[in-house]
Amino acid sequence: MDESAVASNIDDACFKTTDAEKLFAPARASHAPRILLLHGSLRKRSFSRLANEEAARILRKLGAQTRTFDPSGLPLPDDAGEDHAKVRELRDLVTWCEGMVWCSPERHGAMTGVMKAQIDWIPLTLGAVRPTQGKTLAVMQVSGGSQSFNAVNQLRVLGRWMRLITIPNQSSVAKAFMEFDEHGRMKPSAYYDRIVDVMEELMKFTLLTRDCADYLVDRYSERKESAAQLSKRVNQRSI
Repeated sequence: MDESAVASNIDDACFKTTDAEKLFAPARASHAPRILLLHGSLRKRSFSRLANEEAARILRKLGAQTRTFDPSGLPLPDDAGEDHAKVRELRDLVTWCEGMVWCSPERHGAMTGVMKAQIDWIPLTLGAVRPTQGKTLAVMQVSGGSQSFNAVNQLRVLGRWMRLITIPNQSSVAKAFMEFDEHGRMKPSAYYDRIVDVMEELMKFTLLTRDCADYLVDRYSERKESAAQLSKRVNQRSI
């Protein structure tokens, strides 16, 4: 088959072949990976927060910087303006980070409204900046009953929608009320070991991708759209 015919719909001005130099030889950052952790419960003894605290300890031991957002006081989406202090705090943290951990309880077979509200306040664009695109994401959930994967499956869908590089591994802690001691520390278990696995993988993916994240998510369709928009603006000026 004639290759020129197969690719006849491609706009050559916007099409690029893969550049190995941009993938494998970018300038490497030397600072510790910056990881933001979000949890999905406001309870005083929130097991999603406690699981994230364990994850943050592991990440710091692996060499990361961590910050945790407290969702208490965050308004419902569209119930306040973008200048609300908690909204600004969340968006500033998302802009700061290079990777994220989302941990939600499973409530009524789904992630919590607290978790979803945080994600809904994160825009795909902030001016010319896309605060989530190309960053890494690990998903976790805690359950009050037997092990389930409903919340992590939903978080994966949202991670893809937010254009995050969602890592393959994940954690689901069943009967979470039995997995933490009176001091809020997680007991030794296979569930704890899985969180270690997930944080190791998150660190590896973050280190692999953060320096070429912009190139990884550079899309032909968006370059083409941008070129068309530019042409339209130029033509408008000339009218």
